[in-house]
Amino acid sequence: MTQWATTTRAGAGHIPGARSVHWRDNLRADGRFEAAADLRARYEQLGVRTGRTAIVYCGSGMSACHDLLALEVAGLFGARLYPGSWREWAAAEGAPGSR
Repeated sequence: MTQWATTTRAGAGHIPGARSVHWRDNLRADGRFEAAADLRARYEQLGVRTGRTAIVYCGSGMSACHDLLALEVAGLFGARLYPGSWREWAAAEGAPGSR
């Protein structure tokens, strides 16, 4: 089972079924990652589960890399980056998506 997570800007659109997360929410006030248990709880609340492949994307593929690392810190291994991200998806003729 594949699940999508997005870090796109509000109003930019999203791939159907994606859950919206923001990379800044992975950080404490001092700029370090939240504790692994807190990150895990946050992502599990969004539906990320061990044994399911989470695919992260953003507008162009850069901000989503932060979520990839946060998922690893959380012990939710095996997430993948969709490098084309929203820019590629939205440009594909006939691709479903909310805008």
